[in-house]
Formats: sequence, structure tokens, C-alpha cells
Amino acid sequence: MEAIIFDMDGVLIDSEYSYFEAKDGVLAAAGKSVLSSYHGKFMGTSYLYTWETMKQELDLPKPAEAYVAEMIQRRQEIIDRDGIRPIKGAIELVQRLAEEQQVLAVASSSPLTEIERSLRTIGIYDHFKVITSGEEVTHSKPAPDVYLLAAKRLGVDPAACVALEDSPNGSQAVKNANMMCVGFANPDYPKLTLASDWVVDSYDFLTATTLTEKFSEYQAKN
Repeated sequence: MEAIIFDMDGVLIDSEYSYFEAKDGVLAAAGKSVLSSYHGKFMGTSYLYTWETMKQELDLPKPAEAYVAEMIQRRQEIIDRDGIRPIKGAIELVQRLAEEQQVLAVASSSPLTEIERSLRTIGIYDHFKVITSGEEVTHSKPAPDVYLLAAKRLGVDPAACVALEDSPNGSQAVKNANMMCVGFANPDYPKLTLASDWVVDSYDFLTATTLTEKFSEYQAKN
């Protein structure tokens, strides 16, 4: 195990609810409404992919970029209201792994400026050697592009990486990158089907040792 790569939204930052609320607001202004479950299929994907798909499926009149900009504005209002909230135990996990001399990276579909702001706000930005954004790759999750870019920048074999994800698209991206996937099943949210090699619902017991042991088991099976 040469590197540990984190998704951000839903893994480090408790942000999925803010995306749902912001998108619902944009759709309401356009005279559209969807079930909450509809948003789930876009978890882990890029902003542009999300709105290009929604534009097509919901027959929205404006360019996708216009809806992206409106969603970002609405989400900023939510952040101003609620602040940037870390996932329970995430800060401690990152600090623990950094103290254990693990090589850490972030591979997120969010814009780079948003990733940097969020990680700086909760005080863990400096622990990551590499940060990659969905803006930097051609294909959104579940394609492996953003994870492969992270491995390339780290200078490690993707097969020697462990990645933490919380969404079906994200976990599939990890598997498509030929990495071991640790799925985070947040007990505060509805259960999702994750393409994971190991699923956890708490970060409290994760250490370099437990991850290395699970990675060794994973390698032995594969």
C-alpha cells in the first residue's frame, strides 16, 4: 500500500445534503421537481456531467453551464448558512494517517477551488501530497480518470493504492482504476450500493495498520 486517496464530498466533507438542496432550488425555479432519490445517481460525478444529463432528462431550456453557475451560487448560500462541516471522524482520520507517515491524496469531482477551500477550512489541506479535480480530466466518475491522475501525480502504481468513497459512481471509479476501494456507508444517510472491497460505517478504527492488513487480504484474493 503506497498511497491512500480520498474522495471529498461525503467522505471528508458533509456536503451531499447541500447539493441536493441547491439542485432542488434550481429545478424549482425552472418549474421542475424530482424525487430526492433522483439526485443519488449523480453523487460523485462532475457538476457539468450532472447538469448536462439533467438538462436532457428533464428538458431544461438553458445551457448546462448556466445551471451549474446557479447551483454553485445557491450552494454558497447554504454554506454561508451552515458552514463547511466535516464528516464525523474525518479530520482525526487524516491527521492519524499523516502522523503514521502515509502518503495521502484527494481525488474529487468538485472544482479545484472548492476542494482547496473546503480542506483548508477544516484544517487538513496540508496533509495531502496531491489533489486532483474533476475539472482536470475528460471523463467524470464512474470513469477512473481522476483517480488515475492522482496516482500518476503521486508516482505510484494504481494497484498499490487504497481509495475511500461513499457513492456508487465514486466506488466504481476506484474499481475501474484497479485500486482497492474502502466504501464509507455513512449511518446518517440512506444506504447505497457501493462497489467496495471493504465497507465501513465509522472512521474511528481506521489506522495505517488496519488499512495495510485489509490491503494485504485484498491482494491475496486478487
